[in-house]
Amino acid sequence: MTQRDVVFPPGRQALYERNRYSPAIRSNGFLFVSGQVGSTDDGSPEPELDAQVRRAFSNLNGILDAAGCSFDDVVDVTVFIVDPDAKFERIWKVVSEFWGQAPYPTVTAVGVTWLYGFEFEIKVIARLPENAGS
Repeated sequence: MTQRDVVFPPGRQALYERNRYSPAIRSNGFLFVSGQVGSTDDGSPEPELDAQVRRAFSNLNGILDAAGCSFDDVVDVTVFIVDPDAKFERIWKVVSEFWGQAPYPTVTAVGVTWLYGFEFEIKVIARLPENAGS
């Protein structure tokens, strides 16, 4: 088995090691990013929904940047939302701050009942630019 090419964002490696997963893996020209939530540096949730969504994108963008890409390179998005009937429209207003211009990535939205104390999670696959490593 080959060694996984893990991408760690600056300053959060201990959080991922404590929870025993990789934030992102580079493979065959793509970056597979684990679900990102609105966690503060110690792993606790941002208490307010809009701030939690913004923090999730900030955490995601830190990983994308560490891999040499940006949200413009994202081709597929999965979002998980606790109580989407009540929260989807509010979340989607915040999401638009980060989404960029059309054409947009594909997206799948999943309603869930539990996200370990969080209300929103975003997981993406990005195409790595030619100069971004393996």
